[in-house]
Amino acid sequence: MIKAVFTDLDRTLLKNNDTFSEVNIRAMKVLTNNNIKLIVATGRNILSAKKVLKNEHSFDYLIFSSGAGIIHWQTKEIIYENYINKEDTKRAINVLLKDDVDFMVHDVIPENHKFYYWVHHSLPDFQRRIELYKEFAEPLELDNSPTEATQLLAVLKQDEEEKFEKIKSELKFVKVIRATSPLDNRSIWLEIFPQNISKGHSAEWLCKQLGIKKNKTIGIGNDFNDVDLLEITHQSYVVANAPDELKKRFKVVASNENDGFAEVVWKIL
Repeated sequence: MIKAVFTDLDRTLLKNNDTFSEVNIRAMKVLTNNNIKLIVATGRNILSAKKVLKNEHSFDYLIFSSGAGIIHWQTKEIIYENYINKEDTKRAINVLLKDDVDFMVHDVIPENHKFYYWVHHSLPDFQRRIELYKEFAEPLELDNSPTEATQLLAVLKQDEEEKFEKIKSELKFVKVIRATSPLDNRSIWLEIFPQNISKGHSAEWLCKQLGIKKNKTIGIGNDFNDVDLLEITHQSYVVANAPDELKKRFKVVASNENDGFAEVVWKIL
């Protein structure tokens, strides 16, 4: 008997237009009615998640900011949080400055929707994110930079694979997660977190708190930042719109536009 289902949000549970299909809404309720915990795991912060997730949606916990925090969705209580310490935040900023990239430094939880940005190339995807959250964004002042951070995020072009790997190799003192931009669905997002942070790590922590064994879990994702999660859940699936590399590693269900999440739910029930 499955006890917990972990699912990514954007382009997995949600359709491309950031809405829920009626089929997936019904599948979420079926899990709740069968006493199966549903945990949404997203790279979004709480503020961004609230744009698409409402109190009436049937799920139990939100793993947000790629695992930096966990919130009980109905009570809105933050039950887990983490951040990059002062020394590592400064070191990470220096690496990104040296490598000449556009990047953002996010404040600590629960204010991690606020960020400071440094512009080198003014990439369209980077500027779009600033515009989306302009009321929470400020230019980074090096003489007065944040002392601690929930995460740092650098934006690279789609073809800058080598640059991503180079920067990652220089950031061995923190956790580096690759994601595909949810804004243009092309750009590479290089996300920097504390060493022990990922969706998978937070999923393990939550399972221990709830007394759920790994062999009672299922994971569903669509991108590289879901890999840590999919590697720890007992049964792991990717939707058909996932990169080919991931479809070779995990079981494949229908795309997010064709209710792949619900397909997994019907399989386990």
